[in-house]
Amino acid sequence: MTIHYPMTNAYYTATFSNLTKKYNKCHEDSLPKITPHILRHTFCTRLANRNMNPKSLQYIMGHSNISITLNLYAHASAESVKAELRSMIA
Repeated sequence: MTIHYPMTNAYYTATFSNLTKKYNKCHEDSLPKITPHILRHTFCTRLANRNMNPKSLQYIMGHSNISITLNLYAHASAESVKAELRSMIA
Protein backbone atom coordinates (compact mmCIF):
# COMPACT_ATOMS: atom_id res chain seq x y z
CA MET A 1 0.00 0.00 0.00
CA THR A 2 1.49 3.33 -1.06
CA ILE A 3 0.45 6.43 0.83
CA HIS A 4 1.00 9.77 -0.86
CA TYR A 5 0.20 12.11 2.03
CA PRO A 6 1.73 12.67 5.46
CA MET A 7 0.77 10.37 8.30
CA THR A 8 -0.31 13.04 10.79
CA ASN A 9 -2.16 12.88 14.08
CA ALA A 10 -5.32 13.96 12.24
CA TYR A 11 -4.91 11.04 9.82
CA TYR A 12 -4.64 8.49 12.63
CA THR A 13 -7.55 10.05 14.53
CA ALA A 14 -9.73 9.91 11.41
CA THR A 15 -8.67 6.31 10.76
CA PHE A 16 -9.62 5.24 14.29
CA SER A 17 -12.92 7.10 13.98
CA ASN A 18 -13.76 5.41 10.67
CA LEU A 19 -12.84 1.95 11.98
CA THR A 20 -14.94 2.48 15.12
CA LYS A 21 -17.93 3.65 13.07
CA LYS A 22 -17.66 0.63 10.74
CA TYR A 23 -17.42 -1.75 13.70
CA ASN A 24 -20.37 -0.13 15.48
CA LYS A 25 -22.56 -0.45 12.37
CA CYS A 26 -22.06 -4.22 12.34
CA HIS A 27 -22.00 -5.08 16.06
CA GLU A 28 -24.43 -4.61 18.94
CA ASP A 29 -21.64 -4.15 21.48
CA SER A 30 -20.45 -0.80 20.19
CA LEU A 31 -17.01 0.60 20.85
CA PRO A 32 -16.50 3.97 22.55
CA LYS A 33 -14.64 6.80 20.85
CA ILE A 34 -11.01 5.69 20.52
CA THR A 35 -8.15 7.99 19.56
CA PRO A 36 -4.39 7.50 19.42
CA HIS A 37 -4.09 9.85 22.40
CA ILE A 38 -6.49 7.71 24.46
CA LEU A 39 -4.32 4.69 23.61
CA ARG A 40 -1.26 6.64 24.80
CA HIS A 41 -2.94 7.23 28.18
CA THR A 42 -3.96 3.56 28.37
CA PHE A 43 -0.42 2.41 27.53
CA CYS A 44 1.09 4.59 30.26
CA THR A 45 -1.52 3.56 32.83
CA ARG A 46 -1.02 -0.14 32.13
CA LEU A 47 2.75 0.14 32.51
CA ALA A 48 2.37 2.12 35.75
CA ASN A 49 -0.07 -0.50 37.09
CA ARG A 50 2.55 -3.17 36.31
CA ASN A 51 4.91 -1.28 38.64
CA MET A 52 7.26 0.03 35.97
CA ASN A 53 9.91 2.32 37.38
CA PRO A 54 8.45 5.86 37.10
CA LYS A 55 11.68 7.27 35.63
CA SER A 56 11.67 4.57 32.94
CA LEU A 57 8.03 5.32 32.21
CA GLN A 58 8.83 9.03 31.96
CA TYR A 59 11.58 8.23 29.46
CA ILE A 60 9.33 5.99 27.34
CA MET A 61 6.58 8.62 27.26
CA GLY A 62 9.08 11.34 26.33
CA HIS A 63 8.09 13.67 29.15
CA SER A 64 10.59 16.22 30.46
CA ASN A 65 8.93 16.24 33.87
CA ILE A 66 7.92 13.18 35.93
CA SER A 67 4.82 14.99 37.22
CA ILE A 68 3.37 15.03 33.69
CA THR A 69 3.77 11.27 33.47
CA LEU A 70 2.37 10.51 36.90
CA ASN A 71 -0.34 13.17 37.20
CA LEU A 72 -1.69 13.36 33.66
CA TYR A 73 -1.00 9.97 32.08
CA ALA A 74 -0.78 7.24 34.73
CA HIS A 75 -4.37 6.90 35.94
CA ALA A 76 -5.19 4.92 39.05
CA SER A 77 -8.16 2.58 38.99
CA ALA A 78 -10.24 1.26 41.86
CA GLU A 79 -9.01 -2.24 41.05
CA SER A 80 -5.34 -1.26 41.14
CA VAL A 81 -5.81 0.55 44.46
CA LYS A 82 -7.57 -2.48 45.97
CA ALA A 83 -4.83 -4.81 44.74
CA GLU A 84 -2.15 -2.52 46.19
CA LEU A 85 -3.90 -2.43 49.57
CA ARG A 86 -4.36 -6.21 49.58
CA SER A 87 -0.67 -6.77 48.87
CA MET A 88 0.29 -4.46 51.74
CA ILE A 89 -2.04 -6.19 54.21
CA ALA A 90 -1.09 -9.74 53.26
